[in-house]
Amino acid sequence: MASPRLETFCCPNRDAATGFVVSFQPLLFGALSLASAAFSFCFAILQILPKRKGYRRLGQYPLPRPASSSRILFIINPVCDILGCAGIVVRSSVWLGLPNIVDSISVANNTDVWPEVFCVGSAMWIQLFFSASFWWTFCYAVDVFLVVKTSAGISTIVLYHMITWGLAVLLCIEGVAMLYYPSISDCEQGLQHAIPHYVTTYAPMLLVLIANPIFFSRTVSAVTSLLKGRQGIYTENERRLANEIKIRFFKIMLVFFICWIPNIINEGLLFYLEMQADIDDGGFRDIRNAALITWFIMGILNPMQAFLNTLAFHGWTGFDVDLSLRRRRELAWDSASTSAPNAGSHNPVVGTTLLYQSHVQAAQKSMMGNGQHHSDAISVLSEGNNWPRSGEESSSCTKDIHCFVSLVV
Repeated sequence: MASPRLETFCCPNRDAATGFVVSFQPLLFGALSLASAAFSFCFAILQILPKRKGYRRLGQYPLPRPASSSRILFIINPVCDILGCAGIVVRSSVWLGLPNIVDSISVANNTDVWPEVFCVGSAMWIQLFFSASFWWTFCYAVDVFLVVKTSAGISTIVLYHMITWGLAVLLCIEGVAMLYYPSISDCEQGLQHAIPHYVTTYAPMLLVLIANPIFFSRTVSAVTSLLKGRQGIYTENERRLANEIKIRFFKIMLVFFICWIPNIINEGLLFYLEMQADIDDGGFRDIRNAALITWFIMGILNPMQAFLNTLAFHGWTGFDVDLSLRRRRELAWDSASTSAPNAGSHNPVVGTTLLYQSHVQAAQKSMMGNGQHHSDAISVLSEGNNWPRSGEESSSCTKDIHCFVSLVV
Protein backbone atom coordinates (compact mmCIF):
# COMPACT_ATOMS: atom_id res chain seq x y z
CA MET A 1 0.00 0.00 0.00
CA ALA A 2 1.02 3.63 -0.39
CA SER A 3 0.63 5.40 2.95
CA PRO A 4 2.87 7.96 4.65
CA ARG A 5 2.37 5.95 7.84
CA LEU A 6 4.78 3.36 6.50
CA GLU A 7 7.51 5.98 6.13
CA THR A 8 6.73 7.08 9.69
CA PHE A 9 7.02 3.45 10.78
CA CYS A 10 10.69 3.50 9.73
CA CYS A 11 11.42 5.81 12.67
CA PRO A 12 12.09 3.92 15.93
CA ASN A 13 10.32 6.68 17.91
CA ARG A 14 7.17 6.60 15.78
CA ASP A 15 3.91 8.05 17.08
CA ALA A 16 1.39 5.90 18.95
CA ALA A 17 -1.24 5.93 16.18
CA THR A 18 1.23 4.69 13.56
CA GLY A 19 2.53 1.99 15.86
CA PHE A 20 -1.05 0.91 16.60
CA VAL A 21 -2.05 0.19 13.01
CA VAL A 22 1.30 -1.11 11.74
CA SER A 23 1.80 -3.53 14.62
CA PHE A 24 -1.74 -5.00 14.40
CA GLN A 25 -1.56 -8.41 12.70
CA PRO A 26 1.46 -7.47 10.54
CA LEU A 27 1.72 -10.93 8.96
CA LEU A 28 -1.93 -10.94 7.90
CA PHE A 29 -1.63 -7.41 6.57
CA GLY A 30 1.55 -8.25 4.68
CA ALA A 31 -0.02 -11.36 3.18
CA LEU A 32 -3.10 -9.45 2.00
CA SER A 33 -0.97 -6.65 0.52
CA LEU A 34 1.29 -9.15 -1.22
CA ALA A 35 -1.63 -11.12 -2.67
CA SER A 36 -3.39 -7.96 -3.89
CA ALA A 37 -0.21 -6.45 -5.36
CA ALA A 38 0.84 -9.69 -7.07
CA PHE A 39 -2.64 -10.16 -8.57
CA SER A 40 -2.76 -6.57 -9.78
CA PHE A 41 0.80 -6.70 -11.14
CA CYS A 42 0.26 -9.90 -13.12
CA PHE A 43 -3.10 -8.95 -14.57
CA ALA A 44 -1.97 -5.42 -15.42
CA ILE A 45 0.93 -6.91 -17.38
CA LEU A 46 -1.48 -9.33 -19.05
CA GLN A 47 -3.79 -6.48 -20.01
CA ILE A 48 -1.13 -4.48 -21.86
CA LEU A 49 0.45 -7.40 -23.73
CA PRO A 50 -0.45 -7.64 -27.45
CA LYS A 51 -3.36 -9.94 -28.24
CA ARG A 52 -4.06 -12.13 -31.26
CA LYS A 53 -7.72 -11.21 -31.33
CA GLY A 54 -8.40 -7.66 -32.24
CA TYR A 55 -5.28 -7.53 -34.39
CA ARG A 56 -5.84 -4.97 -37.14
CA ARG A 57 -4.02 -4.70 -40.40
CA LEU A 58 -2.49 -1.35 -40.97
CA GLY A 59 -2.44 -1.72 -44.75
CA GLN A 60 -1.84 1.52 -46.58
CA TYR A 61 -2.76 3.85 -43.72
CA PRO A 62 0.25 5.56 -42.12
CA LEU A 63 0.37 5.83 -38.35
CA PRO A 64 0.99 9.22 -36.77
CA ARG A 65 3.15 9.67 -33.75
CA PRO A 66 1.32 8.75 -30.53
CA ALA A 67 -0.54 11.73 -29.12
CA SER A 68 0.28 13.14 -25.70
CA SER A 69 -2.83 11.60 -24.17
CA SER A 70 -1.84 8.18 -25.51
CA ARG A 71 1.60 8.58 -23.98
CA ILE A 72 0.13 9.76 -20.68
CA LEU A 73 -2.01 6.64 -20.44
CA PHE A 74 1.08 4.54 -21.15
CA ILE A 75 3.03 6.32 -18.41
CA ILE A 76 0.24 6.12 -15.83
CA ASN A 77 -0.29 2.40 -16.14
CA PRO A 78 2.72 0.41 -17.38
CA VAL A 79 5.23 2.79 -15.83
CA CYS A 80 3.88 4.38 -12.63
CA ASP A 81 1.19 1.96 -11.45
CA ILE A 82 3.06 -1.25 -12.27
CA LEU A 83 6.39 -0.06 -10.81
CA GLY A 84 4.63 1.15 -7.67
CA CYS A 85 2.87 -2.20 -7.44
CA ALA A 86 6.19 -4.00 -7.87
CA GLY A 87 7.55 -2.04 -4.90
CA ILE A 88 4.67 -3.27 -2.73
CA VAL A 89 5.34 -6.86 -3.83
CA VAL A 90 9.02 -6.61 -2.89
CA ARG A 91 8.42 -4.89 0.45
CA SER A 92 5.63 -7.26 1.51
CA SER A 93 7.68 -10.30 0.46
CA VAL A 94 10.69 -9.18 2.50
CA TRP A 95 8.59 -8.35 5.54
CA LEU A 96 6.88 -11.72 5.39
CA GLY A 97 10.04 -13.70 4.70
CA LEU A 98 12.27 -11.78 7.13
CA PRO A 99 10.10 -10.61 10.05
CA ASN A 100 13.21 -9.85 12.10
CA ILE A 101 13.79 -6.83 9.84
CA VAL A 102 10.54 -5.28 11.06
CA ASP A 103 11.46 -6.02 14.67
CA SER A 104 14.91 -4.45 14.32
CA ILE A 105 13.41 -1.20 13.02
CA SER A 106 11.59 -0.77 16.33
CA VAL A 107 14.86 -0.92 18.31
CA ALA A 108 16.29 2.51 19.05
CA ASN A 109 20.04 3.05 18.47
CA ASN A 110 20.29 -0.17 16.46
CA THR A 111 23.75 -0.57 14.91
CA ASP A 112 22.42 -2.41 11.85
CA VAL A 113 21.23 0.30 9.47
CA TRP A 114 20.20 -1.94 6.57
CA PRO A 115 16.68 -2.67 7.86
CA GLU A 116 16.03 1.05 8.11
CA VAL A 117 17.57 1.66 4.70
CA PHE A 118 15.29 -0.97 3.15
CA CYS A 119 12.29 0.42 5.01
CA VAL A 120 12.92 3.97 3.82
CA GLY A 121 14.00 2.98 0.31
CA SER A 122 10.98 0.78 -0.38
CA ALA A 123 8.60 3.36 1.09
CA MET A 124 10.10 6.14 -1.05
CA TRP A 125 9.95 3.95 -4.18
CA ILE A 126 6.25 3.27 -3.66
CA GLN A 127 5.41 6.86 -2.77
CA LEU A 128 7.37 8.25 -5.74
CA PHE A 129 5.64 6.18 -8.42
CA PHE A 130 2.14 6.44 -7.01
CA SER A 131 2.61 10.18 -6.51
CA ALA A 132 3.78 10.44 -10.11
CA SER A 133 0.69 8.47 -11.13
CA PHE A 134 -1.46 11.08 -9.38
CA TRP A 135 0.26 13.93 -11.24
CA TRP A 136 -0.01 12.12 -14.58
CA THR A 137 -3.72 11.49 -13.98
CA PHE A 138 -4.17 15.20 -13.40
CA CYS A 139 -2.22 15.98 -16.58
CA TYR A 140 -4.44 13.57 -18.50
CA ALA A 141 -7.54 15.51 -17.43
CA VAL A 142 -5.88 18.75 -18.49
CA ASP A 143 -4.77 17.23 -21.77
CA VAL A 144 -8.18 15.93 -22.85
CA PHE A 145 -9.61 19.34 -22.07
CA LEU A 146 -6.95 20.99 -24.26
CA VAL A 147 -7.69 18.57 -27.09
CA VAL A 148 -11.24 19.87 -27.35
CA LYS A 149 -10.71 23.51 -26.43
CA THR A 150 -7.33 24.43 -27.94
CA SER A 151 -4.78 23.33 -30.49
CA ALA A 152 -2.20 21.95 -28.09
CA GLY A 153 0.61 20.11 -29.84
CA ILE A 154 2.67 17.03 -29.13
CA SER A 155 5.39 19.16 -27.53
CA THR A 156 3.25 19.51 -24.40
CA ILE A 157 4.34 16.02 -23.35
CA VAL A 158 7.75 17.49 -22.47
CA LEU A 159 6.07 19.99 -20.16
CA TYR A 160 4.03 17.19 -18.58
CA HIS A 161 7.21 15.21 -17.91
CA MET A 162 8.82 18.22 -16.23
CA ILE A 163 5.76 18.86 -14.08
CA THR A 164 4.97 15.31 -13.02
CA TRP A 165 8.42 13.84 -12.41
CA GLY A 166 9.80 17.11 -11.10
CA LEU A 167 7.02 17.60 -8.56
CA ALA A 168 6.92 13.93 -7.60
CA VAL A 169 10.66 13.79 -6.89
CA LEU A 170 10.78 17.21 -5.22
CA LEU A 171 7.82 16.61 -2.89
CA CYS A 172 8.97 13.08 -2.05
CA ILE A 173 12.47 14.22 -1.08
CA GLU A 174 11.22 17.27 0.80
CA GLY A 175 8.67 15.28 2.80
CA VAL A 176 11.09 12.50 3.69
CA ALA A 177 13.84 14.98 4.63
CA MET A 178 11.52 16.71 7.06
CA LEU A 179 10.28 13.41 8.49
CA TYR A 180 13.71 11.86 9.09
CA TYR A 181 15.42 14.96 10.46
CA PRO A 182 18.10 14.84 11.89
CA SER A 183 18.56 11.11 11.02
CA ILE A 184 16.55 7.96 10.36
CA SER A 185 17.58 6.39 13.67
CA ASP A 186 16.78 9.55 15.64
CA CYS A 187 13.74 11.17 14.08
CA GLU A 188 12.33 14.30 15.63
CA GLN A 189 9.03 13.75 17.40
CA GLY A 190 6.09 16.06 16.90
CA LEU A 191 3.50 16.78 14.25
CA GLN A 192 5.47 19.76 12.91
CA HIS A 193 7.91 17.31 11.32
CA ALA A 194 5.35 14.74 10.17
CA ILE A 195 2.73 17.07 8.69
CA PRO A 196 4.89 18.28 5.75
CA HIS A 197 5.42 14.66 4.78
CA TYR A 198 1.69 13.94 4.87
CA VAL A 199 0.91 17.11 2.92
CA THR A 200 3.36 16.22 0.14
CA THR A 201 1.79 12.74 -0.08
CA TYR A 202 -1.88 13.71 -0.11
CA ALA A 203 -1.69 16.99 -2.05
CA PRO A 204 -1.55 15.38 -5.54
CA MET A 205 -4.19 12.85 -4.51
CA LEU A 206 -6.59 15.57 -3.39
CA LEU A 207 -5.79 17.55 -6.54
CA VAL A 208 -7.00 14.65 -8.70
CA LEU A 209 -10.09 14.08 -6.56
CA ILE A 210 -11.10 17.75 -6.81
CA ALA A 211 -9.76 19.05 -10.12
CA ASN A 212 -10.18 16.06 -12.44
CA PRO A 213 -13.99 15.86 -12.16
CA ILE A 214 -14.11 19.58 -13.01
CA PHE A 215 -11.88 19.17 -16.09
CA PHE A 216 -13.76 16.07 -17.22
CA SER A 217 -17.11 17.82 -16.77
CA ARG A 218 -15.99 20.83 -18.77
CA THR A 219 -14.58 18.56 -21.46
CA VAL A 220 -17.88 16.70 -21.78
CA SER A 221 -19.77 20.02 -21.97
CA ALA A 222 -17.41 21.27 -24.68
CA VAL A 223 -17.78 18.01 -26.59
CA THR A 224 -21.57 18.25 -26.44
CA SER A 225 -21.50 21.82 -27.72
CA LEU A 226 -19.17 20.89 -30.58
CA LEU A 227 -21.30 17.92 -31.53
CA LYS A 228 -24.42 20.06 -31.62
CA GLY A 229 -22.70 22.75 -33.64
CA ARG A 230 -21.13 20.42 -36.17
CA GLN A 231 -24.29 19.97 -38.24
CA GLY A 232 -26.77 22.05 -36.28
CA ILE A 233 -28.53 18.92 -34.98
CA TYR A 234 -27.97 16.51 -32.11
CA THR A 235 -28.71 13.04 -33.44
CA GLU A 236 -28.63 9.67 -31.71
CA ASN A 237 -25.07 9.09 -32.92
CA GLU A 238 -23.85 12.32 -31.36
CA ARG A 239 -25.69 11.50 -28.14
CA ARG A 240 -24.17 8.03 -28.04
CA LEU A 241 -20.70 9.43 -28.64
CA ALA A 242 -21.08 11.96 -25.81
CA ASN A 243 -22.34 9.24 -23.46
CA GLU A 244 -19.35 7.04 -24.28
CA ILE A 245 -17.01 9.88 -23.37
CA LYS A 246 -18.87 10.42 -20.09
CA ILE A 247 -18.65 6.73 -19.26
CA ARG A 248 -14.92 6.69 -19.99
CA PHE A 249 -14.23 9.61 -17.67
CA PHE A 250 -16.55 8.15 -15.03
CA LYS A 251 -14.65 4.86 -15.00
CA ILE A 252 -11.32 6.64 -14.57
CA MET A 253 -12.57 8.62 -11.58
CA LEU A 254 -14.41 5.63 -10.11
CA VAL A 255 -11.21 3.61 -10.00
CA PHE A 256 -9.36 6.49 -8.38
CA PHE A 257 -12.07 7.01 -5.74
CA ILE A 258 -12.25 3.30 -4.91
CA CYS A 259 -8.49 2.91 -4.53
CA TRP A 260 -7.66 6.09 -2.59
CA ILE A 261 -10.65 7.33 -0.61
CA PRO A 262 -9.87 4.75 2.15
CA ASN A 263 -6.48 6.44 2.59
CA ILE A 264 -8.04 9.80 3.31
CA ILE A 265 -10.57 8.30 5.74
CA ASN A 266 -7.88 6.30 7.52
CA GLU A 267 -5.55 9.29 7.80
CA GLY A 268 -8.33 11.41 9.29
CA LEU A 269 -9.07 8.74 11.91
CA LEU A 270 -5.40 8.26 12.83
CA PHE A 271 -4.81 11.98 13.00
CA TYR A 272 -7.73 12.27 15.41
CA LEU A 273 -6.21 9.51 17.56
CA GLU A 274 -2.86 11.27 17.55
CA MET A 275 -4.47 14.32 19.10
CA GLN A 276 -5.67 12.29 22.06
CA ALA A 277 -3.66 11.81 25.25
CA ASP A 278 -4.39 8.06 25.37
CA ILE A 279 -5.45 6.28 22.20
CA ASP A 280 -6.17 3.10 24.20
CA ASP A 281 -9.01 4.78 26.05
CA GLY A 282 -12.23 2.76 25.87
CA GLY A 283 -14.13 5.71 24.43
CA PHE A 284 -12.09 5.54 21.23
CA ARG A 285 -12.79 1.86 20.57
CA ASP A 286 -15.01 2.45 17.54
CA ILE A 287 -12.51 4.88 16.03
CA ARG A 288 -9.68 2.39 16.52
CA ASN A 289 -11.72 -0.36 14.87
CA ALA A 290 -12.62 1.92 11.95
CA ALA A 291 -8.95 2.86 11.55
CA LEU A 292 -7.92 -0.82 11.46
CA ILE A 293 -10.66 -1.70 8.96
CA THR A 294 -9.70 1.11 6.59
CA TRP A 295 -6.02 0.22 7.08
CA PHE A 296 -6.59 -3.30 5.76
CA ILE A 297 -8.84 -2.00 2.99
CA MET A 298 -6.00 0.29 1.91
CA GLY A 299 -3.60 -2.65 1.83
CA ILE A 300 -5.91 -4.41 -0.62
CA LEU A 301 -7.17 -1.55 -2.80
CA ASN A 302 -4.07 0.63 -3.23
CA PRO A 303 -2.10 -1.87 -5.33
CA MET A 304 -5.25 -2.83 -7.26
CA GLN A 305 -5.07 0.53 -9.07
CA ALA A 306 -2.61 -0.97 -11.59
CA PHE A 307 -5.11 -3.59 -12.80
CA LEU A 308 -8.25 -1.48 -12.39
CA ASN A 309 -6.73 1.34 -14.43
CA THR A 310 -6.16 -1.02 -17.34
CA LEU A 311 -9.86 -1.90 -17.19
CA ALA A 312 -10.83 1.77 -17.10
CA PHE A 313 -8.50 2.74 -19.94
CA HIS A 314 -8.76 -0.29 -22.21
CA GLY A 315 -11.49 -2.61 -21.00
CA TRP A 316 -10.84 -6.33 -20.63
CA THR A 317 -8.43 -7.41 -23.37
CA GLY A 318 -8.50 -11.16 -22.75
CA PHE A 319 -5.95 -13.93 -22.32
CA ASP A 320 -5.10 -14.55 -25.98
CA VAL A 321 -1.58 -13.10 -25.82
CA ASP A 322 0.44 -12.78 -29.02
CA LEU A 323 4.18 -12.48 -28.50
CA SER A 324 5.22 -13.23 -32.08
CA LEU A 325 7.95 -10.91 -33.32
CA ARG A 326 6.37 -10.47 -36.75
CA ARG A 327 3.18 -8.92 -35.46
CA ARG A 328 4.93 -6.86 -32.86
CA ARG A 329 6.91 -5.22 -35.64
CA GLU A 330 3.71 -4.48 -37.52
CA LEU A 331 1.78 -3.15 -34.57
CA ALA A 332 2.51 0.43 -33.64
CA TRP A 333 2.81 1.61 -30.07
CA ASP A 334 -0.80 2.28 -29.19
CA SER A 335 -1.17 2.14 -25.44
CA ALA A 336 -4.50 3.94 -25.32
CA SER A 337 -6.10 1.92 -28.10
CA THR A 338 -6.89 -1.68 -27.20
CA SER A 339 -9.03 -4.04 -29.28
CA ALA A 340 -11.31 -6.65 -27.75
CA PRO A 341 -13.89 -8.39 -29.95
CA ASN A 342 -17.10 -9.64 -28.48
CA ALA A 343 -17.72 -12.85 -30.43
CA GLY A 344 -16.92 -13.71 -34.02
CA SER A 345 -15.07 -11.79 -36.66
CA HIS A 346 -18.05 -9.67 -37.65
CA ASN A 347 -18.48 -7.99 -34.27
CA PRO A 348 -17.09 -4.51 -33.77
CA VAL A 349 -13.94 -4.14 -31.75
CA VAL A 350 -13.78 -1.59 -29.02
CA GLY A 351 -10.89 0.85 -29.28
CA THR A 352 -9.94 3.75 -27.06
CA THR A 353 -7.61 6.61 -27.90
CA LEU A 354 -7.21 10.34 -27.88
CA LEU A 355 -5.54 12.27 -30.72
CA TYR A 356 -4.45 15.85 -30.79
CA GLN A 357 -6.15 18.15 -33.22
CA SER A 358 -2.87 18.66 -35.04
CA HIS A 359 -2.73 14.97 -35.92
CA VAL A 360 -6.35 14.93 -37.00
CA GLN A 361 -5.78 17.99 -39.14
CA ALA A 362 -2.78 16.33 -40.76
CA ALA A 363 -4.84 13.25 -41.50
CA GLN A 364 -7.62 15.36 -42.97
CA LYS A 365 -5.23 17.25 -45.25
CA SER A 366 -3.88 14.03 -46.66
CA MET A 367 -7.19 12.19 -46.95
CA MET A 368 -9.87 14.83 -47.45
CA GLY A 369 -8.34 18.25 -47.90
CA ASN A 370 -10.66 20.06 -45.48
CA GLY A 371 -10.59 21.00 -41.79
CA GLN A 372 -13.16 19.92 -39.26
CA HIS A 373 -10.68 19.31 -36.50
CA HIS A 374 -13.00 19.76 -33.56
CA SER A 375 -15.45 17.09 -34.62
CA ASP A 376 -12.72 14.62 -35.44
CA ALA A 377 -10.91 15.22 -32.19
CA ILE A 378 -14.18 14.39 -30.49
CA SER A 379 -14.68 11.24 -32.47
CA VAL A 380 -11.57 9.64 -31.02
CA LEU A 381 -12.36 10.46 -27.39
CA SER A 382 -14.93 7.71 -27.10
CA GLU A 383 -14.70 3.95 -26.79
CA GLY A 384 -17.02 2.90 -29.57
CA ASN A 385 -14.93 2.98 -32.74
CA ASN A 386 -15.70 0.13 -35.13
CA TRP A 387 -12.62 -1.55 -36.56
CA PRO A 388 -12.64 -3.22 -39.96
CA ARG A 389 -12.19 -6.99 -39.89
CA SER A 390 -8.70 -8.36 -40.33
CA GLY A 391 -7.85 -8.39 -44.00
CA GLU A 392 -10.68 -6.11 -45.00
CA GLU A 393 -9.80 -3.41 -47.51
CA SER A 394 -12.02 -0.48 -46.66
CA SER A 395 -11.73 2.14 -49.36
CA SER A 396 -14.67 4.00 -47.89
CA CYS A 397 -12.48 4.98 -44.94
CA THR A 398 -10.64 7.38 -47.18
CA LYS A 399 -13.90 9.26 -47.57
CA ASP A 400 -14.93 9.15 -43.87
CA ILE A 401 -12.45 10.83 -41.54
CA HIS A 402 -14.02 9.11 -38.51
CA CYS A 403 -13.32 5.71 -40.00
CA PHE A 404 -9.85 6.81 -41.03
CA VAL A 405 -9.04 7.98 -37.50
CA SER A 406 -10.31 4.62 -36.18
CA LEU A 407 -7.88 2.86 -38.52
CA VAL A 408 -4.78 4.85 -37.66
CA VAL A 409 -5.11 5.32 -33.89
